[in-house]
Amino acid sequence: MNDGGNAVQLLLLIGGITLIPAMLFCVTGFTRILVVLGFIRTGLGTPSAPPNQVLVGIALFLTLFVMAPTFTKVKSDAIDPLTSGKINQAQAFDRGQKPLREFMFKQTRTKDLALFVKLAKLDRPKTRADVPTYVLIPAFIISELKTAFQIGFLIFLPFLVIDLVVSSTLMSMGMVMLPPVFISLPFKILLFVLVDGWNLVTRSLVESFH
Repeated sequence: MNDGGNAVQLLLLIGGITLIPAMLFCVTGFTRILVVLGFIRTGLGTPSAPPNQVLVGIALFLTLFVMAPTFTKVKSDAIDPLTSGKINQAQAFDRGQKPLREFMFKQTRTKDLALFVKLAKLDRPKTRADVPTYVLIPAFIISELKTAFQIGFLIFLPFLVIDLVVSSTLMSMGMVMLPPVFISLPFKILLFVLVDGWNLVTRSLVESFH
């Protein structure tokens, strides 16, 4: 009987591993972090530096850092009792999603949540517990994208100013045949290095989840 239970747990574990990428995008801050890092690269004008693998790696470990309290709570409330046999798999699933729901509710705008409640044709929920998870997740994703684009807009502004200044200077000098990007790129990289851009962006990203 014990062997059968272990086989079922192993099967669920293998199935869960295949869902990790989707879960990573849908219920954590991975989307926000990766989109913002993409804006940095685009704003700098370096489409291949850092490469995609590096950006995904940075986003992954920043996500683990941001989500560490939530994952710790999931482990203590659901995974540990399940492995010790104190609760069954259904109870573990119910307990495990509560910390994730709390995190998503904290980051989800009321407007986006109301939109998906309306699209799902549900009655207006009285409490958070009345909001189904399948409604919460898309609302959370939309809110994350909005927040990421807001941060990306602020990141773009100083780079845009440099591009405008360089372009205007070249035009005033009659050097219209020289692509402005060749001149502005070193200045943008220098600015980003001087202000310790990676430190500022990382701090802003992490603090945006609090």
